[in-house]
This record gives sequence, C-alpha cells and structure tokens, in this order.
Amino acid sequence: MADRAVENHSADGRIAHRVRGVRDASEVNRKRWDALAARHGLGEDSYYDVPGFLAGGAALNERETSEMAAAVGQVSGLDLVHLQCHFGLCTLSWARRGARVTGVDFSPVAIERARRLAAEAGLTAEFVQADVRDLPASLAGRFDVVFASYGVLVWISSVAAWMRSAASCLRPGGALVLIDIHPLVQMTDGVQPLVVDFPYSGEEPQTFHSDVSYAIGGLDDSVAESVQYPHGLGEIVTAAAAAGLTVESLTEWFDEKGDPRLVIGDDGRGRFPVGNQYLPTSYALRARRR
Repeated sequence: MADRAVENHSADGRIAHRVRGVRDASEVNRKRWDALAARHGLGEDSYYDVPGFLAGGAALNERETSEMAAAVGQVSGLDLVHLQCHFGLCTLSWARRGARVTGVDFSPVAIERARRLAAEAGLTAEFVQADVRDLPASLAGRFDVVFASYGVLVWISSVAAWMRSAASCLRPGGALVLIDIHPLVQMTDGVQPLVVDFPYSGEEPQTFHSDVSYAIGGLDDSVAESVQYPHGLGEIVTAAAAAGLTVESLTEWFDEKGDPRLVIGDDGRGRFPVGNQYLPTSYALRARRR
C-alpha cells in the first residue's frame, strides 16, 4: 500500500475531520491508492526514481538496509514478503539483492504495475493483491522475513490484526522489520509553529480531504478523501507481543529526509525541535517469531 509513502499534513493541504464508525474505509483508501499507483513514478514526481532503478539502482535507504542486516544479515537466498508494497520498487530492490520476494498490496492497480515493473527489470517476484489485515492462507509460514517501511500503520484500522498477519507469514525464528514515521510526527500539521491535528493513539478513524499526495498533485476530487488511524508506540509493541513476536529492538531516530512538517537544517535533514531538545521522527521495530 505504501512503498515509503507518508501523507504529510501541510504538504498535502489536507483538512481533518474526526469521524466515528467509518463505513467502507478500506474502499475509500483503495480508490485513493489506485489513483496514486496509476501515476506515481511515471515522470510527474521526483519521489520515485524508476529510471534509476531500471538502470541498476535500489530504492532502499541506509536505515532500511541496516535494520535488515541487523535482523537477518544478508537477504540473499531468503524468502521475504513486503507488506503494503505499493508498485513494488522496494520489493524489487530486495530481489536485486538476492532475496526471493513477494509483495502484498490491496490496490489492484499497484499490483499490476509491480508485475510490469518486475518484468521490465528482469527480476523474479510474486505480487499478491490482499488486505494485509486478512492475508490468504497461501502466505502462511512461508517467509524468513517480513518487511514494511514508511507510511505503514497509519492506514491500518487494527495494529493487532496487522501484527497477527505479519506473524502468520513467518517461519519459526523468522524476523519482522518495520520502519515507520513516529506517532509524534503523525500528530502534527507542522512543528514551527506546533500544530497538532491528529491523535497520538487510540485507533479512532480520522478522515482527510486532499487533492495532492506526498509525491504528486492534481488528484480528482473523487479520490481526495482518505481515512487514517493513530497508533501509539505502546499499542504497536503490545500488538507485536500479543501476536507471538519477541521484540528484539525498538530504535528511534531524530532526523528525517524530506518531511516538510519538520524544521529542515543546513544538512537537509528535518528535525522536530522542542526547546533545545529534539523529539523522535521515525522508528524501527525488529521482532522475531517464537
């Protein structure tokens, strides 16, 4: 669903409305992600470097590769499933490093694009259209590692269901590598001045209306709505433990690239200043199936 995707508040000009009992939220979000998958990485944006990937590059940053190395070492020869893979750029980057990869996303448009991209790149990969909260039985117990990064859990109504799905994919001893935007940053519309328009936790659905994404603009009004969900770190770690995963590491980082909500320094990195201190901007959770 979100191949390193983050829906920024100010950058998207989104208007938030708290709602209760959202009906058909998955369909609302699927329509939006179908529209994004049809346009991302096709020359309108600089966010997805598809030509660079096809020329031999990789769509993975240092934090993704280092967390993966800490969890499993080299991915070559391992079975890896990427949850919410969008159109497969990161999934196929792991394939290029030697993993046997499967990508999962709820958008049929994204899955079809991922399959075409794999063929164009000459890489072997399986792509499955499915809701990550309720994965098909064919994925159960097949993988050495579950991977997901950036813009992941905010789209999920139940982090407990997401963690159960992730755990169900893993062989005994298999690892989960989850990297995501920190809940503190998800709360904000901007940090200078500080504007908070999203809960820290609780999973209560929030609707937003925006005609731009983190990568493109000019979206049709029919796909401008989205529904997102707050999950605190405590809820995330507790859900992992309840799903039968042993948490090995929870890392918080204090700088980020390319998030306009943050204060951008001379080094090009965004930070979240409070007084003379910084709050965390993203995190990595590594866990293992018992």
